[in-house]
Amino acid sequence: MQTIENWLVIGLGNPGKEYEKTRHNLGFMLVDLLASQANIQIKREECRSLVGLIKIENRQVELVKPQTYMNLSGEAVACLLQKPSRSIERMIVITDDLALPFGRIRVRARGSAGGHNGLKSIINCLRTDNFIRLRIGIKPDHPISDTRNFVLENFSTRDLEKLEKILQKSADAVRTTICEGVEKAMSKFNSIKEEL
Repeated sequence: MQTIENWLVIGLGNPGKEYEKTRHNLGFMLVDLLASQANIQIKREECRSLVGLIKIENRQVELVKPQTYMNLSGEAVACLLQKPSRSIERMIVITDDLALPFGRIRVRARGSAGGHNGLKSIINCLRTDNFIRLRIGIKPDHPISDTRNFVLENFSTRDLEKLEKILQKSADAVRTTICEGVEKAMSKFNSIKEEL
């Protein structure tokens, strides 16, 4: 009998209404979109996270929103990975990325934190950077004087109009990674430079 693959898709963000529509919460926004497309809610509590279960083709995918605040995301992730059915090899972490132009996405099989505190926390807690991540660009076309304030600001009205398309493309990248592998997702999505 074929065993069903279990995947963890972890969107990084900060809990609370005041952070809901901020740039730093793109990870939460994407797992919320995947949940709404599957008509489920992410509400089961485990490891200081909210978890929801969906199916992508014949794989079980747990959608996760750590509730620890961004800088402690690794504590929640390390706790979740203690369950034998879960593995770091089948885990995708979704983050915003200030080094990527707004709307660009990057799938990577591994890599450094790149200055992102959520990734930094996960790498520190797991003692490895060897996990798949999907980064969604938020870099504006103008200089930023205060990066901390910028990531915690709400999206501008202009950017919000483009966000749905970006999140749809990112959701496709998650599905491709799970069903066809990270190499296929990288070649399919990392080179896309759509006009937004």
